[in-house]
Amino acid sequence: MTVDLVILTMRAATFHVLLIERGIEPFKGCQALPGGFLNNAGEGIYDAALRELQEEASLDGTQLHIEQLGTYGAPDRDPRGRVVSVAYLAIAPGLPDPVAGTDASEAAWTPVEPVLSGQVRLAFDHWQIVNDAVERARAKLERTPLATAFCSETFTIAELQQVYEAVWAVQLDERNFYRKVQRASGFIEPAGTERRVARGRPARLFRAGNAKVLHPALARPEPPSESEEE
Repeated sequence: MTVDLVILTMRAATFHVLLIERGIEPFKGCQALPGGFLNNAGEGIYDAALRELQEEASLDGTQLHIEQLGTYGAPDRDPRGRVVSVAYLAIAPGLPDPVAGTDASEAAWTPVEPVLSGQVRLAFDHWQIVNDAVERARAKLERTPLATAFCSETFTIAELQQVYEAVWAVQLDERNFYRKVQRASGFIEPAGTERRVARGRPARLFRAGNAKVLHPALARPEPPSESEEE
């Protein structure tokens, strides 16, 4: 039994995932998700996920939004034998640069897009796990306030929109987005302060509200058709 972690964050308005470079076989030198085997029969799966995150990337998982993503157990997913992995999805803003440890020779934040497109090749079945995690995040942004987990404690509407645009990989109309966010009861609430910007009026700051589900939901735009892209 192993655990794997998909850690997602925003860096410079770009959607990133934490990857390590494996320092041991199998797949030595390949990019992979942080994770590893449970220590012993007495270690819980969630505890193992937190331990691996600390050991391989020097990150404290207790400070992240973390949830179980799924279980992966295809017979040929690991050349060492029959290995079943429980994957976790974790999200937080402003995470520090990771520091590699144990069996990882490097750890770094990597933009999600080249990972999903296959430009960055991953070990094991980790591409599928990342794809599932990103789709989970995209879907939850429609019906839950998860987007605020990518933001600092206080944020502007523009920063919140950047999260949606980065995760959904679309461009959104500013006025339409503002209207939809304000309609969703309990999604965000005024922080009572403003932030100076280079030009124009100071931007109002907000914080996460108390809503657990968005009413109404923020529907994800349909991707453009091939004819529209041309």
